[in-house]
Amino acid sequence: MHAFRPLVLAGAALAATAFAGPLTSARAADEIKIAVVGPMTGSLATIGEQQKRGAEAAAAVINAAGGIKGKKVRIVIEDDQCDPKQAVTVANRIVGNQIGFVAGHACSGASIAASDVYAENGVLMATPASSNPALTEKGHPTILRLYVRDDAQGAYIGHWIAKTWAGKKFAVIHDKSAYGKGLATIAEQTAAADGLKSVMTEGLNPGEKDYTAVVGKLKAAGADVVYFGGYHTEAGLIRRQASDAGYKFDLVMGDSLATPEFWTIAGPAGENTWFTFPADPRRSPTAAAAIEEFKKQKFEPEGFTLFSYAIVQAVAAGIERAGTESPAKVAAALKDGKPFDTVVGPIALDKKGDILDPRFDINKWTAGNYAPIPVAAK
Repeated sequence: MHAFRPLVLAGAALAATAFAGPLTSARAADEIKIAVVGPMTGSLATIGEQQKRGAEAAAAVINAAGGIKGKKVRIVIEDDQCDPKQAVTVANRIVGNQIGFVAGHACSGASIAASDVYAENGVLMATPASSNPALTEKGHPTILRLYVRDDAQGAYIGHWIAKTWAGKKFAVIHDKSAYGKGLATIAEQTAAADGLKSVMTEGLNPGEKDYTAVVGKLKAAGADVVYFGGYHTEAGLIRRQASDAGYKFDLVMGDSLATPEFWTIAGPAGENTWFTFPADPRRSPTAAAAIEEFKKQKFEPEGFTLFSYAIVQAVAAGIERAGTESPAKVAAALKDGKPFDTVVGPIALDKKGDILDPRFDINKWTAGNYAPIPVAAK
């Protein structure tokens, strides 16, 4: 997937010139467009909804305060269904529409594929969710993430798995995606370095309804604990189908599990499931006002909601810091290592565009809800 080469619109060179130089009439209007791109439809639509709600809430607050240098923020929603090919199509459309800022994409495979289009055309892309290291390791100057990397997340949980299930049988499965396989590989390697080697590593095909064959292999291997690199839809089915087969095991996953849809699918079989997530931004004092507004809308700002909110704030902060709407200069201003204020707290980015000093929670699902646990506890 990393070798996937996107097609670029015929007018790409003109678009790049427009972003780098004086504003065109389209961009000189009294608004600043930010495209929010993610899975607005399909099996991962809850993630897209979180992105959309977060970005729109941030734009509303900024606009109520007078906008960015007097210009209103306009959110433009695009759907890539977390598919790399669709992501490239959307990216080309954004370039053609001369939108200079993107809050997205969500899935790593989609972000990695689309990032080449944005970079070649001088568009700033900031993801609130994509964690595969390859995204920022490409060195694109206008690509950044307000989220943690898989190498940090995978290593963190790999150490914990090795300590918590020392002497037990450990298995690894993944959905073959850039996100799922990448995260699972790092977790597996870290646990092995700590003395807990996997007894089985298996890839599965996402989107299927029957994972009894995978469950059967895990049961035959005698796995006590399983790390799954993938998403909540498959995790919920695996949990439920294992329970139906009378097979119990502990499940550990990554940040994709921060959605109530997991329990909707798994039901009580979802007990004894843990997942990593960046230290819950809802606990940040800077999130209090935003959370109160979301509650008025009867929407729980979990998952990637507040990270999406933070990206819109970052664009505003970057424009103020750079003194220009040039996406390239805004990106450079945000990557200077100096913190800027967001709903999730102060954020500082390194030259690659990654968050400095990432922090994590380990959450546990119990009776339909999840909450952080003490790291030393199981």
